[in-house]
Amino acid sequence: MTGSEVKPKYKAESVDWTSLGLNEFQRHTLLTDQNERTGIEGLRLPLLGLFGEVGSLLSALKKKRRDVESYIGYNDAIIEEFGDVLWYFANIASRANLDLSITAQRMFRGLDDWDQVESHEFGTFGDVQPRHEFLGPGTTDAFEDGLIRLAGKVGRLLDDVAKGQVTANRDGLSAHLVEILRAIVDAADNADIDLDEAAKRNVEKTLSRWPATRTFTPPFDSGIDSDEQLPRHIEIQFVEKEQGGRLYVIQKCNGVTIGDRLTDNKVEQDDYRFHDVFHLAYAAILGWSPVMRALFRVKRRSRSDIDENQDGARAILIEEGISTWVFNHAIKLDFFSNIKTLDYSLLKAVKQQVGGYEVQSCPLWEWELAILEGYKVFRELRRARKGWVVADMNQRSLEFRHL
Repeated sequence: MTGSEVKPKYKAESVDWTSLGLNEFQRHTLLTDQNERTGIEGLRLPLLGLFGEVGSLLSALKKKRRDVESYIGYNDAIIEEFGDVLWYFANIASRANLDLSITAQRMFRGLDDWDQVESHEFGTFGDVQPRHEFLGPGTTDAFEDGLIRLAGKVGRLLDDVAKGQVTANRDGLSAHLVEILRAIVDAADNADIDLDEAAKRNVEKTLSRWPATRTFTPPFDSGIDSDEQLPRHIEIQFVEKEQGGRLYVIQKCNGVTIGDRLTDNKVEQDDYRFHDVFHLAYAAILGWSPVMRALFRVKRRSRSDIDENQDGARAILIEEGISTWVFNHAIKLDFFSNIKTLDYSLLKAVKQQVGGYEVQSCPLWEWELAILEGYKVFRELRRARKGWVVADMNQRSLEFRHL
């Protein structure tokens, strides 16, 4: 494979987890790249991303040294940030038509043998990092020094880009990338991080957000008696009413009122009384909603373990907590109006909150779709103050209809 052939040629789902090649990982970054600018024109965004991720590594190290034992997420954070560093690094190389495998070989070259490299598909991150037993992220002075050196090398590249010395000088960019890769490997060694593992975790994370093909997670109650399944098609009428100067919402399904009268439960009114639309979105898109199970009385009683652990009060509280937490974020962004993609940190936080529950198997893109579809219908309800909400689990859709 030559440097001019760095193009996505494979389905991302075909990644070999036992041996992730350098060029394979590089093509993966193109498949999951959301930067609309192509080639060298889109170089600045991944450069800023690379610098930002190195800064995140330094920030994680600072927090661990400051908070010591209370920062329990340090190990996962360091591995994830290294994976993000590799993603941006590989993406930058792709935009300059530079093979990651060739860049890696030049780590071990000097002036005399700089061009003595082979263009091939072989080579992994393990080949550029000394083989040893990785014990996990440390907080040594050597790691801190290595990160500072890495930040300095990335900063020098950004400075050259700002001066216009890189976009017309591919060899100059190549030299920068070789030095940066050396610094990445050095920092990883000092932190006792396996770059191959970091790269694989990054592939898993990015595919969860931007898969090549989207296949919905099967309903969690498949195979259970139909009397204990979430309704595959739900039509609920939302109507806002007023009594004694207080606004509230009632909901009806098949002419029967379901649930309690909902108010905002807040001095400053924000229309949270329509929030059951979010639970309908979770049911329709994710095939999961302990809240809807309770409302429609379809808890999985025949399976005591599932009934207690997946459909019980704690699961209901977690779903309600997610609904409230996302709402507090959405209210600052006009309820996600004109927003097509959600911030990764929000989706990551939601996934962390459902750890240990069946819905944790839903990828990030499903959560993003469920949240955005829920808020699209919520905005329509806010405008109309009443209407039908149609949730269809078979079609994985949520729809608003005027009364």
